[in-house]
Amino acid sequence: MCAASCSPSIAPGADPVPRLLHPRQWLPRSLLGQMLLAVAAALLVAQGISAALQLQAANQRQEARAISTLAFQLVSEPRTEAGEQSRRRDTSRRRRLWIQRTATFPLVQGEQRDVRREMALRTIMAEQGINPEQLLVTTRTWRRDGWVMRQLAADDRLAQHDWLDHPFVLAAMRRAGDDQWTVARVTLPQGVRSQIGRLVVQTLLLYVVLVGGLALLLRRITRPLAALTARVESFARFRDPAGQLEPSGPQDMRRLIVAHNAMEARISALLDEKDVMLGAIGHDLKTPLTALRVRIESVPDTAERARMAATIEDIVRSLDDILSLARVGRPGEEPERTDLAALLDAVVEEYEDMGQPVVMQPGDRLPMMLRASWLRRALRNLIDNSIRYGGGARVSLDRAGDPSNRWAIVRVEDDGPGIAEDAQAAMLLPFARGETSRNRGTGGAGLGLTLARAIAEQDGGSLLLVNRRAADGTVQGLTAELHLPIR
Repeated sequence: MCAASCSPSIAPGADPVPRLLHPRQWLPRSLLGQMLLAVAAALLVAQGISAALQLQAANQRQEARAISTLAFQLVSEPRTEAGEQSRRRDTSRRRRLWIQRTATFPLVQGEQRDVRREMALRTIMAEQGINPEQLLVTTRTWRRDGWVMRQLAADDRLAQHDWLDHPFVLAAMRRAGDDQWTVARVTLPQGVRSQIGRLVVQTLLLYVVLVGGLALLLRRITRPLAALTARVESFARFRDPAGQLEPSGPQDMRRLIVAHNAMEARISALLDEKDVMLGAIGHDLKTPLTALRVRIESVPDTAERARMAATIEDIVRSLDDILSLARVGRPGEEPERTDLAALLDAVVEEYEDMGQPVVMQPGDRLPMMLRASWLRRALRNLIDNSIRYGGGARVSLDRAGDPSNRWAIVRVEDDGPGIAEDAQAAMLLPFARGETSRNRGTGGAGLGLTLARAIAEQDGGSLLLVNRRAADGTVQGLTAELHLPIR
């Protein structure tokens, strides 16, 4: 009976479904977006690791090739400077290996020996049965190498080329009993940029194939999932069994849709049975109550007859509240565009005509979609509580929110004792009262606030209770606020 009214109230502007986590605005919130982001991030990390390993392996291969080339050139028959000068010059000279025989110590001032490459080169030469007396390896640029620059002196075009600023590896070997050094040179590979470019193109192709294919697969899953979500939201709001989904998507999703349709049908059947049962209870109770009204007319004591009539009237009103609470949220009256300010004026005028201390504060007109009869019932319950406990009521209408999320706030204020903050949530539950009797003159059955909250929540709104306090902290009255979404 409280299925439509016992859910927690929703704060204005909050999502109908509470969220445990609120990710940053720039992060995707849909399942499709989060899955694609996760796959893209994992692919980026994997490609980064793969690129680092590939670059390391390529560097190792190039390093091994360079050391092997130096070893081969050092042990082969070297060219002399004169022979080198007489060689035919061509545009590919800067790509050839430069070998020299010299008695001068190969290292120039400021250069450091490359011990790691020296060890690798000595190991390769030892495998070939060659053990030089002295072996050294260093790195320099072509432009700093005097012998190279002398070879290029006759070719101004090559001598000014920017490749001369690139580094190369120089290896020098002196055999036992030989007073000259054999010097070999090999260019350091400059292909890292091209390798990175190939890796970037490879990564982009993987993204297109993998992420694109995954997007198509996830779309096949998330499309029926989104439709099922919309259907669940619609059924939770209107409880209308019409419009069930056709099973679609993968087999697991089809089974989920079929199971949900069966659950909807069962819930609708239970709600229909509940309505039939409550209708029968209401009919079976109201009939004898009507007969009791007739019979009490024969009671001679006027005071006793009035008390009996009031008791019967209390039972009828409580029964009406219970039946109304049970019917809130069921398909019935559809929302219609209504001027909320005019509706509040009409309700307040009814109390003014009865001489009740109810005042409507001036406000602007506010047309919106609402269920007028249900909202009148909620407003009357709030005003009745204010009159009963506060001696009067002041009704006002206000607006809140931004253009994309607007709310109408109906306030009913009184000057009563208020409700303790720790008891306000309990007062919104069925049959909860600040005064324990069920006498309507002192508070009734305790369904007024519960019904008002259920009426607000059936359209995505909420009911809030707030104590008004003076500057010294004393309670000056209670404000009941109906928050209704403007559509």
